[in-house]
Amino acid sequence: MQSSDWHEDVLGEDFEQRTLALPGDAEATLVRYVPSLSGKVAVLYVHGFVDYFFHPHVARALADAGYAFYAVDLRGFGRSLAAHTAAGRDPNIAADLALHAQDLDAAATAVRDAGHQKLVLLGHSMGGLVATLWAAGRPGRADALVLNSPWFDLNEGWLLRGPVSQALRVVGRVAPRLPVGGVQDYYGRALHSASGGEWDFDTAWKPHTGFRARAGWVRTVRAGQRRLNAGALDVGVPTLVLASTRTGPHKKAHSEVLTTDSVLSVEQIRAGAARIGSDVTFQQIEGGAHDLALSPSPAREEYLRTVLAWLEERMPAGAA
Repeated sequence: MQSSDWHEDVLGEDFEQRTLALPGDAEATLVRYVPSLSGKVAVLYVHGFVDYFFHPHVARALADAGYAFYAVDLRGFGRSLAAHTAAGRDPNIAADLALHAQDLDAAATAVRDAGHQKLVLLGHSMGGLVATLWAAGRPGRADALVLNSPWFDLNEGWLLRGPVSQALRVVGRVAPRLPVGGVQDYYGRALHSASGGEWDFDTAWKPHTGFRARAGWVRTVRAGQRRLNAGALDVGVPTLVLASTRTGPHKKAHSEVLTTDSVLSVEQIRAGAARIGSDVTFQQIEGGAHDLALSPSPAREEYLRTVLAWLEERMPAGAA
């Protein structure tokens, strides 16, 4: 059963949230932008790792163009974090990345039940990988994909991408909760308003130092990435993949953290985009950050213009 009770969201009165009950006593959270709800085409935002939805400017831009806007905080993330950890689970970690398909099933069903006639998934980073796997595994559920710097591969050298990943296929089965790494703090600090950035987000939900990655979870992430890079996926719908024009160092602070992708590899994103379907457009944003929606101006505006222009061509707001 799903709660049908919408209530005001942390982003203010124009945003509402409701809990989505999932199998195994898990929960996700659906957010909607109330002024947009008359749109025939709905966009469902799917966040990345150590992340949640805090992008009201994205909701407003899409709503102004006639799209209904929703976002899902996946199990263990953001608005869904407290219920997840109260059940004894690790923050931001699902036992298997594939479990997030259930989160998207529930969110997509709720959006469709609201009467919207088309569904576009807008996935960032890990959310881009999750959306890609879901669309390929659930033909007909989505009508289009927009992927913002999707996590198509591990941005590391041959040792971690090869032998270490192979070892994790075993370790992840026998010791799934073994900590195997995390994120650096420089990217979050560059974004956050308290340390000179433009964005005010909850650092309990998106801490600069992140949450510990676990062997079992990484094993399932790498399994999904291997399928993708082997050409074993076909999302089957028009897809826009976006990335910055340049890759920056991803293990230290530097002066171009927010004008390059300093988390993932642009070349890996480009290579993955060529493997996920036959109708894929790849676009790059000059001066874009890892989350292109959080880039400094004018890259942020260029990202939104690019997304809206593609949607208008391939999935216009008035489509029935």
